Order: sequence, then structure tokens, then C-alpha cells
Amino acid sequence: MTEAEDHRQLIIAGTGIAGLTAAIYAGRANNDPLVLEGDEPGGQLTLTTDVANYPGFPDGISGPDLIQQMKDQATQFGADLDHGIVEDVEKQDDGTIRVELSNGTVYTTDAFIAASGASARTLGIPGEEELMGYGLSTCATCDGAFFRGEDMLVVGGGDAALEEANFLTKFADTVYLAHRRENFRAEAYWVDRIEEKADAGEVEIMRNTELLEIHGSPEDGVESVTLARNDEGYPSEKLDDPETEQFEMEMGAVFFAIGHTPNTGYLEGTGVEMDDTGYLKTVGGDGGGQTKTGVEGIFGAGDVVDHHYQQAITAGGMGCQAALDADEYLESVENQAETAAAQADDD
Repeated sequence: MTEAEDHRQLIIAGTGIAGLTAAIYAGRANNDPLVLEGDEPGGQLTLTTDVANYPGFPDGISGPDLIQQMKDQATQFGADLDHGIVEDVEKQDDGTIRVELSNGTVYTTDAFIAASGASARTLGIPGEEELMGYGLSTCATCDGAFFRGEDMLVVGGGDAALEEANFLTKFADTVYLAHRRENFRAEAYWVDRIEEKADAGEVEIMRNTELLEIHGSPEDGVESVTLARNDEGYPSEKLDDPETEQFEMEMGAVFFAIGHTPNTGYLEGTGVEMDDTGYLKTVGGDGGGQTKTGVEGIFGAGDVVDHHYQQAITAGGMGCQAALDADEYLESVENQAETAAAQADDD
């Protein structure tokens, strides 16, 4: 086993809002935090060109600028940032936590905050990479207001997709909801709501329909989309079928609502409890310690835990909680060490 390069009081995985908020609080508490950026430095917010709903910025701020300001604030209070990607985490017999990076570097730490976020699922279609953040978004509540009066397309068929389509009716001319099957996976409440919106002419439901391509440019944003429809569903798998119809539509914005994948694979084998999709289970409830996992010294914050709200401000709040919980834990570790040392001296 590779020897540890360094021991740190606290390691934080992730430099999104949750991780950087935790770093600011941990730095101010003199906990010497090492913050590992991971393979998506800054998290999902770096894909957002304008953040208009983060408190304190009445004129808005770009996602990358907000992240940079938080990095500057964290380092000002003593946090160290590294580009490392966490590969594996292991709780050791001596109570410390071994953290191995993808480049082979190994650290040990007394406490670890998992704030590595969740990655929005995408389709991998033409136009997606160029237009992400320029009319293509994975967060309707973040970006919907920027496209007032436009036609908007929501892709998905679960609760999140129908909820986002419903939300976007506040701003859109018409919301088009494309789902690759006939029946939605969403709960009946959201199906009923969206059908009411469809009856009112605010939403057009496009069943058995898939998005094939997004057209536009970073300068002009999304301009149109190419879709496919087949009455049997999953039309992208049946493009050679004469019953599959391909067509273009003018569109001002596209929103993917096909789920998120939490970045928690490195915690498998630690004993940290997760749900079926990989979201961490924390203590929650009232009082302190709400961000604790089932493994002493490991805490969770932000989108690795939150599969519902997934907002920058809620992630920041959880990052603060995790840093405070970690500080309390580190104090207990220090007190235990001092007690053990005193007993050894007495012996």
C-alpha cells in the first residue's frame, strides 16, 4: 500500500458551492482544509453563464466568477486547493481516513467532507457541448427566466421533467415536453398538472418523441432543434423505420431533465450508506451533526446528498453545516488524543 504523502486535519472533495463554503468555514476554524477540485472544477455552476438567484448579487454574476470569488475567499482563510481527483477513500484502524487520488497521491485525514456534487445526465447529441450554458441548460429554475417569451423544450418524463415544464410556463410562450415513451414515469400529481397546462395551451406534450440535435451558436444561443417521433416509442433507435418521423422546430431554449448521477463512487466500500442511485444518506433531523454519514469522520454536503432542491444556495448551506459538524468532530478527536496522552503519562 502506498505511503501517505501528507496528513491533513480535513479534506474536502469538490470545489462547487458546497465544497467551497465548507472550505471557507473550515479555514476560519483553523482546520487546515485541503480542497480537491475533482474532474469538474467548480461543479455544475461553471456551466451557467448568468446566476441571478444567488443572494448578494442583484445584477447577477456568472457561474465561473462566483466560483472564483469563493475560491479566493477560501484560500484567504487558509484553505489549500489541489487539482486532485479522489479515487478511493478508506477508514483505517487508527481512526484516520486514507484518501487516494487518481494520480497515485495518498493523504490521510482526520475528517473528510464529500461535496463532489452530481453530474446532470445528458444525451450526447450534436450541438450539446457547444450550446451548454448558451440556451441549453440542466436547471430550469436557474435559467428559465433568461428566455422569457421564447418557445422552450424540456426533455424527460419523470417528476423533475414535468415539474420543470410546469415551472417554465411562467416565462415561455409555449413549453414543449418531449418524452421518448407514451407514458410518463412521473407521479400522478405531476401528470395531472402538466395535462391541465396542456389543456390551457401553455404546454404541448410530445410523446414517443426524442431530441436528436440542437442547432445554434454560443453567440446567438439555441435557434432550433431536430426531433424524431415514432408511435411505438424510442424513435432514436428506429430512425430507419419508415414510421419514424424526423422534423425541425424553432426553439429558444432547451432544458434536460433526465436525472443526475451523484459523484460518490469513491466511497463504495467505506460503509457509508447510499440509496439505490448513489446519493449519500446522512443523519439529518434536528440539532447538530446533520451531515454525518454512518462512518465516523465522513460527512456529506450538497448534491451528493440532495436529490431534490439542487440549488446553489442550498448546497452552500449544507457546506456550512458540514464544516461545523466536522469541526465538532475534530475537537472530539483532539480531546480523545489529549486524554490518551495524559493517561499514558500517568502510567
